[in-house]
Amino acid sequence: MRERAAVLLTRRGLLPKSLRGDYTGPGLQRVCPESTMTTAKPTVRPTVPHFSSGPCAKRPGWSLSVLTDAVLGRSHRSKIGKAKLKRTIDLTREVLEVPPDYRIGIVPASDTGAVEMAMWSLLGPLPVTMLAWESFGEGWVTDAAKELKLKPLTVLKAGYGEIPDLAKVDPGCDVVFTWNGTTSGVRVPNCDWIAADRKGLTICDATSACFAQPLEWAKLDVVTFSWQKVLGGEAAHGMLVLSPRAVERLESHAPPWPLPKIFRLTKAGKLNQGIFEGETINTPSMLCVEDYLDTLKWAKSIGGLKALIARADANAGVLADWVKRTPWIEFLARDPAIRSNTSVCLRIVDPSVAKLGPETQAAFVKGVAAMLEKEGIAYDIDAYRDAPAGLRIWCGSTVERTDIEALTHWLDWAFASSKEALVQAA
Repeated sequence: MRERAAVLLTRRGLLPKSLRGDYTGPGLQRVCPESTMTTAKPTVRPTVPHFSSGPCAKRPGWSLSVLTDAVLGRSHRSKIGKAKLKRTIDLTREVLEVPPDYRIGIVPASDTGAVEMAMWSLLGPLPVTMLAWESFGEGWVTDAAKELKLKPLTVLKAGYGEIPDLAKVDPGCDVVFTWNGTTSGVRVPNCDWIAADRKGLTICDATSACFAQPLEWAKLDVVTFSWQKVLGGEAAHGMLVLSPRAVERLESHAPPWPLPKIFRLTKAGKLNQGIFEGETINTPSMLCVEDYLDTLKWAKSIGGLKALIARADANAGVLADWVKRTPWIEFLARDPAIRSNTSVCLRIVDPSVAKLGPETQAAFVKGVAAMLEKEGIAYDIDAYRDAPAGLRIWCGSTVERTDIEALTHWLDWAFASSKEALVQAA
């Protein structure tokens, strides 16, 4: 039956060359196949089917037993509670290789809270440049333009899969940007575009880059991230990293707008040092703290930042090799220099799918993802709701390369099966 379907698809011109394989004539004459993609289910399954881009997969070997030492039923301001929080900050510095004169604080509301805290507390004295090439960057633009009403404000935008012209960033301005676009699969290639002698501050949302991509700390004044991304921690807690230049701005600039309590980083015009020593603004989950501590210890045990980056690179490399040999799929980010190694975004380019209307095309892609979820192969790999229709596969440091390798075969299966159904329906 699959042979008859392949003949039919080839006659209609709907089967890509690499899928035509051995069905070249009116009968079933066999030639050397170009692809092993088939509607027969693969035999090797990912051990862990968690490829969500947030919250992300837990570290290898994780279990609930790692939380048994959590400080539960005690105040986070107790001696033991504060020690845990301080240990969290110290291990973050060690694993991320943050300079000793940078401050690190645990703040509310995940990465979003950390970015908002930085924007509302630091922006205003200088012109501001906002960079946006995906959903979260667009959100920061909205805050700057409509909520803070910053002027003068320059917005440099690019579509999904692309990046703005970084050479247009004025070093005399404060700049707010996302290092790695979680919803677009695009990252900045480096910090060469940031002037060492800049006048403005750089505020960087690095939540899906930290622990998987090298950050040039000397060029970054504010870095934010959340626990639930590259290290697979639990949600609701953010991290705020401040350079000495950022601290100087905090102590010399009083925002003209009201600041809610959870945004206040200063007391009587001076930095609130306690925030950066484990005295959190509001009550943290000590269960989540324990979980994050466990993953930091794991990261340190495997070789620290270098090993974490290597794991993410290897995972993304598996997908890159698969894309290279697979005609129906392409990266959303065409330029390898700006392509993410964590939130890898893909688009289906097979002609029979690409010619569909936007809604039908989106439904097809969702169907592919749904098939994999139903099989227990991959969860939450749909593109972000505001992004173009496609697949988004997390390749961060807590994912095993063998699971990515197994997933590629199942992606081929799900596409082949979905396309066969599409052609039959037509």
